[in-house]
Amino acid sequence: MELVQHIGVPASKIICANPCKQIAQIKYAAKHGVSLLSFDNEVELAKVVKSHPNAKMVLCIATQDSHSLSHLSLRFGASLKSCRHLLENAKKSHVEVVGVSFHIGSGCPDPQAYAQSIADARLVFQMGAELGHTMNILDLGGGFPGLEGAKVRFEEIASVINSALDLYFPEGCGVDILAELGRYYVTSAFTVAVSIVAKKEVLLDQPSKEEETSSAPKTIVYHLDEGVYGIFNSVLFDNTCPTPTLQKKPSADQPLYSSSLWGPAVDGCDRVAEGLWLPQLHVGDWLVFDNMGAYTMDTKSLLGGTQAYRITYAMSRLAWEALRGQLLPAEDQDAEDVCKPLSCGWEITDTLCVGPVFTPASIM
Repeated sequence: MELVQHIGVPASKIICANPCKQIAQIKYAAKHGVSLLSFDNEVELAKVVKSHPNAKMVLCIATQDSHSLSHLSLRFGASLKSCRHLLENAKKSHVEVVGVSFHIGSGCPDPQAYAQSIADARLVFQMGAELGHTMNILDLGGGFPGLEGAKVRFEEIASVINSALDLYFPEGCGVDILAELGRYYVTSAFTVAVSIVAKKEVLLDQPSKEEETSSAPKTIVYHLDEGVYGIFNSVLFDNTCPTPTLQKKPSADQPLYSSSLWGPAVDGCDRVAEGLWLPQLHVGDWLVFDNMGAYTMDTKSLLGGTQAYRITYAMSRLAWEALRGQLLPAEDQDAEDVCKPLSCGWEITDTLCVGPVFTPASIM
């Protein structure tokens, strides 16, 4: 809340969509004029009644997210059976419920889950109207895919959602439709570059006396300067297995070895990826990971001694020249002291634009 207000977003445009809030957060919202808050149980409602009596509430409902990568309904969302009771309690507490929200969870392969949740939301709207609540907000949640090659494309999900909205919340019905599009916008916007800080070769079988150790099958363990408690926490949140691109392209005749990537934490859970087949790499080599914008840099590594990443914005020369004509006054375009983008000396792609890169140390 503090961040978005700092950049100029008015309090009337902010919704605190987490149905599990600290009392301090509720009091902060009350103090700074943020009136839209979510809830999904009686305890949360009571907290808001006590600390922010003028709040307007959005009821978060459970979804059918059994096929999603993250099952948010295990922790968040009221069942349809409990919604009427919660709406009645809100009415008795003189709290106005102004809308419904839901979250399918990220990585949902079934667009029809959105249609079902929108239909469920319509039922809750009807319950609210019967109890005297004026409801005019529907929050569709987030988790929308933001990369090419996803199991279900964003356009497919949008088509199903639009059809369901036309049926249950048609244009002109007086309901504002919200969505939480963070993952969609940022997933493919960032590329991560990390360096190898240590390596170890592990023999898969104990070689016999006659067998040379160098010819015995082995796997190579590489330690990176970031792990699942930092930039790669999407491994924990989304059960991903990041696959790196090598900064140095290997030759076709280089042998590949069974490899795994580990973070800097001294525990068995800081495993970034395993089952990879990579050429022999060395300490100081860089690995590049695409589509690393979601649930990465927003979670800071708390490990002592680790370096903070830094963000470098990169674009192709072609994109820079196109933007330059739009952003700079005509009389200044030929000036010799015009700033050049960081990527002008590093043409890494033929495409129009390259996503930002954040790295523990610069490779540019």
